[in-house]
Amino acid sequence: MSKNTEKEQLIAKIVEAIQDTKGEDIKILDLTKIENSVAEYFVICSGNSNTQVSSIAGNVEKKVRNDLKDRPWHVEGSENALWVLVDYISVVVHIFQKQIRDYYEIEELWGDAKVISIES
Repeated sequence: MSKNTEKEQLIAKIVEAIQDTKGEDIKILDLTKIENSVAEYFVICSGNSNTQVSSIAGNVEKKVRNDLKDRPWHVEGSENALWVLVDYISVVVHIFQKQIRDYYEIEELWGDAKVISIES
């Protein structure tokens, strides 16, 4: 299996897990054409509470582990669940509470990235 196919499967599984837990405003940022980017793809979504943000992060980890036998390299932000980052090295998942996402405007920071919006 090619690396691209593995990444596509990982991204699809992440999006599925986010949708299962009612994550909102899902966007995929393709950073492959950006020099010195920290990852190849970002998957970004919003939740409405600490509980929902935690649930989305947990479901992403569980679904990827169970279906693809992959575990994140690193997870940050679980303690307060305002912004949880789940790092699969080439694909990084950012799960925000809405107001935190609006504040940091991560999509604007990576304005050169190709953005794919996922319909709910």
